Amino acid sequence: MADTLPGTDDIQARALRALGRIGLDRPVGDGLRARTPITGGKLVDVPVTTPDAADRAVAEAHDAFRIWRTTPAPRRGELVRRLGDLLREHREDLADLITAEAGKIHSESLGEVQEMVDICDFAVGQSRQLYGRTIASERPGHRLAETWHPLGVVGVISAFNFPAAVWSWNTAIALVCGDTVVWKPSELTPLVSLAASHLLERAASDVGAPTAVHRLLLGDREVGERLVDDPRVALVSATGSTRMGREVGPRVAARFGRSLLELGGNNASVVGRSADLELALPGIVFAAAGTAGQRCTTLRRLIVHRDVADELLDRLTTAYRTLPIGDPFSDGTLVGPLITRSAADTMDRALARARDDGGTALVGGGRRFADVAPDAAYVEPSIVRMPEQTDVVREETFAPVLHVLTYDDFDEAIALNNAVPHGFSSSVFTRDQQEAERFLAADGSDCGIANVNVGTSGAEIGGAFGGEKETGGGRESGSDAWRGYMRRATNTVNYDDRLTLAQNVSFL
Repeated sequence: MADTLPGTDDIQARALRALGRIGLDRPVGDGLRARTPITGGKLVDVPVTTPDAADRAVAEAHDAFRIWRTTPAPRRGELVRRLGDLLREHREDLADLITAEAGKIHSESLGEVQEMVDICDFAVGQSRQLYGRTIASERPGHRLAETWHPLGVVGVISAFNFPAAVWSWNTAIALVCGDTVVWKPSELTPLVSLAASHLLERAASDVGAPTAVHRLLLGDREVGERLVDDPRVALVSATGSTRMGREVGPRVAARFGRSLLELGGNNASVVGRSADLELALPGIVFAAAGTAGQRCTTLRRLIVHRDVADELLDRLTTAYRTLPIGDPFSDGTLVGPLITRSAADTMDRALARARDDGGTALVGGGRRFADVAPDAAYVEPSIVRMPEQTDVVREETFAPVLHVLTYDDFDEAIALNNAVPHGFSSSVFTRDQQEAERFLAADGSDCGIANVNVGTSGAEIGGAFGGEKETGGGRESGSDAWRGYMRRATNTVNYDDRLTLAQNVSFL
C-alpha cells in the first residue's frame, strides 16, 4: 500500500486512456461532473441528458422492443454473448474506471467486471431455457399451459457502489428475455456508464441487433423520474436506498407498472459458541470493511456468543489496526475512500450516537489523508461494542461501522438478527449442525440471503440476489429471476370436437 495518493491529473489520464481503448473520446459537454473520490478532484465534465432527450430514448427503446420481442431468444443471446466477449477484452479498462470513479480497490473492481462476464454467460444459457409448463386440465381433450413472453422496456436505475455490475445483472437477463433497456446510472459514475453502454452498442452492431435495444440517460434525480413515471416503461428496476425505494415503488404502482427494488441492508452475522474463529475472522473483516463498508450486503452487526466474544474481538481489533488504507490503485490497499465527504460525516454522527447509547469504540473511526486530500474521505473502519440493539444499530449507516452485540441463547441471536427493518443478507458461523439448519429454517433468518460459515457479502451470480422487508423484495441476477422480466400467459387449448366448460358448467 502506498503512503501517498496519486494526483487527480494522473487519475484523469488513466481514466481517459481506458475510455480510449474502449473506443470513446473524451466526453465533450457539461452539466455533470465526473470526479474521483481518490482525491475528491474533478476528472472531466460530461453532458447530461435533457428531459426531451430522455423521452426520445424511451420512445426509441419502445420501438426497438417491437422488433426485439419477436427475435428468437437464442438470437438475442448472441448479443449478450458478444457483450461478454467485449467485457473480457476490456476487463482492465472497466476496472480502472470503476476504481477511478467509485474508489474501490482494484481487485474488487476487477471482481465487479468478472461478475458482468459471469452474468453474460448465465444469460446466454438462459436464452435457451425460458421454460413454460404444461398443466393437467380437468377437461377431456384439453391442454392447459403457461408461456412466457417479453415484457417491454425495462428502466434500470443503479447506484454508485456497483456502477457496472448491477446494470449488467438486469440488462443481460432483460435482453435475452426480449426486453429493451433504458439505463439511468448514478450521477457519481458517468464514465463507467458511458464505457459499459458503448460496449453494448458495439456488441449490437457486431451481431446486427437494433442499437436502440439499449439507451443511456445521464443526469440527476429528474432524469430518473422520467423513467419512473413513463407508462412505456413496463418495469423499473431500482437499486439504492430504502428512502429512494419508498418514492419509486408507489409512483410506478400508481400507473400499474412493475418495480423491482433492491434497497438497503443492515446485515448481521451470528458467531456461535462452536464457531471456528480462524474461519470467521477473514469472512467478518471482508464483509465489514470491504468496499469501505459501501455494499448493500456489508456486515453492519456482529452478534457473538458471550463465551467467545472477547477472544473474537481481540482478533478483530488486531486485524482492523493493520488494514492498509489508501490509494485503491495501489497493490496491497484493502480500504479505499468513501464516495464523498458527506458519507464520512454520516459515519461520524453514527459513531457519536453509538457512544451516547453506551457503546464503546474498540478501534477505528479516525480520518486519513485529510491534509493531502481534503476533498476526499478516507476513514478507519470502526468496531463498536454495544450494550443492546439501539436505534442507531437498527439503522443502516453506509460506511464501515461494525456494531457488536452479545447473546447467550441461539433464539436470542435469531431475534436480534431479525429485529431490524431490513432483510437483505445474513450469516452464521457455527460448527453446530442444529444451529446451522435452524438459521436457514422458516423460523430462522428472515433475510433474502442466509449463509453458513461465510460472510454476508460476495454473492455469486447463480443465485437470485435481493432481500425482504425494507430491502424491497426484488430479485436480480440468477436462479429464476428472469421471470421478473417477462409476462406470463395461461393458455387453454381444446383439441376435442366438443366444447367442455370448466367446473362442469352447463350453458346452452
